[in-house]
Amino acid sequence: MNQSDTICAISTAQGMGAIAVIRLAGPQAFAICDQIFLPARKGKKIAEQAGNTVHFGRINDGEKDLDEVLLTVFKAPHSFTGDDVVEIACHGAPYIQQQLLQLLTQQGARLAQPGEFTQRAFLNGKMDLSQAEAVADLIAARSEAARRVALQQMRGGFSSALLQLRERLLWFISLVELELDFSEEDVEFANRDELAALVNELEVHLQRLVQSFSLGNVIKNGIPVAIVGHTNAGKSTLLNALLNEERAIVSDIHGTTRDAIEDSINLGGISFRFIDTAGIRSTADQIENMGIALTYNKVKQAAIVLLLVDVNDPEDKIHEVVSDIRQKTDPQRQQLLVVVNKTDLSNPETLKTKFSKAAFSELSGSDNIVAISAKHRHNLDQLTSELLKSVDLQAIDNDEIIVTNARHHEALSQALISLQRVKEGLQNGISGDFLAQDIREVLHHIGSITG
Repeated sequence: MNQSDTICAISTAQGMGAIAVIRLAGPQAFAICDQIFLPARKGKKIAEQAGNTVHFGRINDGEKDLDEVLLTVFKAPHSFTGDDVVEIACHGAPYIQQQLLQLLTQQGARLAQPGEFTQRAFLNGKMDLSQAEAVADLIAARSEAARRVALQQMRGGFSSALLQLRERLLWFISLVELELDFSEEDVEFANRDELAALVNELEVHLQRLVQSFSLGNVIKNGIPVAIVGHTNAGKSTLLNALLNEERAIVSDIHGTTRDAIEDSINLGGISFRFIDTAGIRSTADQIENMGIALTYNKVKQAAIVLLLVDVNDPEDKIHEVVSDIRQKTDPQRQQLLVVVNKTDLSNPETLKTKFSKAAFSELSGSDNIVAISAKHRHNLDQLTSELLKSVDLQAIDNDEIIVTNARHHEALSQALISLQRVKEGLQNGISGDFLAQDIREVLHHIGSITG
């Protein structure tokens, strides 16, 4: 893309609204605005105005006025992109927005490509690559946790941590490569014990960043929660109760739900993606069996499996479905939560004897048992608390660095592999040139994150 172009685009959401903002950036931004903007108070041209100032006036299209606007001036390099930037706040009618864009392009601007303003900010050194990617994450944030993590990365928290790692490695590789210039003298500038200690420290740090992706991924994309169980256990009723709307059809007829129904909700600042699945049972119905197969597939994809059981079902039927779902879940990456439903139709003594934690912990491999009434929305707060326990909220509250980008995760994983080769090389006493090559690979992968 040509950075000498002056680009323009609508910066606010598409559609009708009270106000819309159109951004113009590039070397001709001020000159173009002078052609179409008539300030309410006659005076200096836009280029002569102070930066970070707002001016009221009219947009003139030939002989007619298009709209009354507020025009904000940002002078290079003190702008988002590092260029001269003008932001025009007009009324939000789609017609006005499109007419204003046409005026700007007629005066010599061109429409910006998707992400081009942020790209210019990166190319002009206003932010690094990871910060530029965080801008997109912040715009797409669907929960408080996603917003906080994206904002921290956009402000450079992640970049600063990587820069510190890189600078410490650069110091040692400089000493190692300096040794190569004095190979005949057999001198050692880089203390191998200090380098080994640094490598061990960095290895722990990189491992923590790589492992944080499992949390960062669910914060960014939402935690998939599969609601499974026998037919008529109350899965659709629970989904409707959690979403607080009639999202799924509820019926006393067995096998009503034959497909997966998904929707998201924000609980405690975390986005959970609930998936209502077809009830598990033996049936000759071919379509229903396809739905049950889909249920098992959703179980594999979920981070949390809510196994809903009817308090009134026989114990052998309950144990059968618990054992079935337990075999299809991976305790290393999935959490199984047994939810006893329809407690309003049972007495406390039945609950105590049939669903004691001691009896269920061995069967389900989990002590997580919650008794609810989905129909009457009883004890849903305890269910919500159990769901939130699956997320390391303390890491978010402490502003720890959390990796949310798959590209960053891959680069960090490769950097960790290269760092482990450095560690092995130190242990085996390999020569400085091979050691320097491995360190440079670590630096390459870390550098690819920030660009």
